[in-house]
Amino acid sequence: MREDGIESKLGLHPAAPQGMRRLRLTVAYCGSGWRGWQSLAGGGTIQDELTAAVKKATRIETVVHGSGRTDAGVHALAQVAHMDVPASARMSHGAWCKALNACLPMTIRVTRVEDAEPGFHARFDAVGKIYRYRIWRPEMLDPFEADRAWHVYGRLDISALRRCADLLAGRHNFVRLSANRGDMWETQRRALPEKTTRTLHRVDIAETGDVLEIEFEGDGFLYRMARLITGSMVQVARGRATEEWFASLLATHEGLQSNQMAPACGLYLVSVKYAGDLRH
Repeated sequence: MREDGIESKLGLHPAAPQGMRRLRLTVAYCGSGWRGWQSLAGGGTIQDELTAAVKKATRIETVVHGSGRTDAGVHALAQVAHMDVPASARMSHGAWCKALNACLPMTIRVTRVEDAEPGFHARFDAVGKIYRYRIWRPEMLDPFEADRAWHVYGRLDISALRRCADLLAGRHNFVRLSANRGDMWETQRRALPEKTTRTLHRVDIAETGDVLEIEFEGDGFLYRMARLITGSMVQVARGRATEEWFASLLATHEGLQSNQMAPACGLYLVSVKYAGDLRH
């Protein structure tokens, strides 16, 4: 799966060295208060906390590699990561979970540890992801939904929302429904459709009580793509933009990008998919 563009292992992401054991971790976290997944100067990220927990629990220096970045405030039900540890560290999978969770903040939990093939890479072996966006509908926001869902009160045309969702299925250039990370000029990004084209297998809309959920399954997601799609769809459902405008965002890469980005608090990484892995 490609998150930032087409990339390949090509020897750039080596297998676990001799004498080392590669472990695969499944991690759940509440993103509120964290600066996202990716390690940053000054800390405060999920990756920083996991790396520190490994060292604190075992005195092992390693790097925890995730399947991809999640932004500040975005949550995960089952992020996948890997790390290399000495083969001499013969802790059981359950012991690893207990040791790491004892050293992690309560908003980050390692839910599963297992052995991986030496060449397994959490990011570059992924073939897809599922994201879910939660929208709280009643006039009063439940205090337990604060920072867990986007509060959108008022009229929403659910039929229009579903029609927008139907347009998304398939392979499209999502350059106008994604953001530039800043690693290249936007004119250059626009000229490289292979970096911004993705396939969405499904986009489902579900109403469950007071919550409206939009679930995306695809082979890869660009920077802020799920949030920009959600915000743009809601803009149409509110009657503030037309379905034709939304369709044009997919039909041509020319024109302005959407600036209707849903807040991070409602987005959840549900699962990461790998070839031959029936658990995800």
